[in-house]
Amino acid sequence: MRPLAWVGIASLCLGAAWAVPAQEGSRKVEKPKFELALYENLDLDNYDLTLDSYGDVVDLSNYEELYDYGDIAPKIEVGTLAPRPKDPEALPKVGTTAPAPKPPTSSPVRPAQGLPSCLLCLCIGTSVYCDDADLERIPLLPPDTTYLYARFNRISAIRAGDFTGLKKLKRIDLTSNSIAWADADAFRLLPSLQELILPENRLTALPELPRSIVRLDARLNRIPSTGLQPEAFRDLKQLQFLHLSDNQLDYVPTPLPESLRSLHLQNNNIQTMHKDTFCDSQDHSHIRRALEDIRLDGNPINLSLFPNAYFCLPRLPTGRFA
Repeated sequence: MRPLAWVGIASLCLGAAWAVPAQEGSRKVEKPKFELALYENLDLDNYDLTLDSYGDVVDLSNYEELYDYGDIAPKIEVGTLAPRPKDPEALPKVGTTAPAPKPPTSSPVRPAQGLPSCLLCLCIGTSVYCDDADLERIPLLPPDTTYLYARFNRISAIRAGDFTGLKKLKRIDLTSNSIAWADADAFRLLPSLQELILPENRLTALPELPRSIVRLDARLNRIPSTGLQPEAFRDLKQLQFLHLSDNQLDYVPTPLPESLRSLHLQNNNIQTMHKDTFCDSQDHSHIRRALEDIRLDGNPINLSLFPNAYFCLPRLPTGRFA
């Protein structure tokens, strides 16, 4: 009897051991069936996930609570987005294309009336540049012109009305033209004119100059002494630079203003000089400190023959002393 009892107990134990894995296996098979039951309500045949239905399918209400984002930088609010238009009609409608922008309409460029010089020349601020522009006469200038450069042209004459009304004109540079004649009043009525540059022309006479003139450069012309008005420079109290070299002068023009600093008369036909040309022979205390640059080289005059003519000068003139 005892052996039979032990055999019965052993069979019961083996049965229980076999039953446990069977139950676990059945549970593993049933688990996915339980999870798939969650999606039984979804119509997978007609399933369409769009931005409009995304919130109905996926619950994002507690999405951030499931993860720890402590290592991510805090949320930054961007305040540079364009504001929504107040008028709903200003929003583009879906399915419609915005009309193509119209090209900007620009009125045709019209030349300023009375200012043809800015079409022929280059106008920068109050300066007019007409160099090498094939001009035959002075163009009509803007009324606020301060500096005029009309070099290397074919201008043959300067008329009385060429600079009328240009009260701000300070410099006129007409280098290398063909100017043979200038009206007597061409420059006289310019109250602000300080520099008149006329080298390399064909002038045979100088017109009357305004009292504001500081620099006169008429080198390389054909001006004889008879082409200068009597005492032409006497009242020019601001004149500092008088350059008349390479002309046909027979003598030093006198009297010269006390303001003069530089006198260039080289390469003329000056043969003699008066003792009062530079100094006052009656006043030996007279000193002309400003006049430091006198050039008479290239003339036939022998400067050593006029020793009393230089006592008031800080420096002797440049020229022939033998």
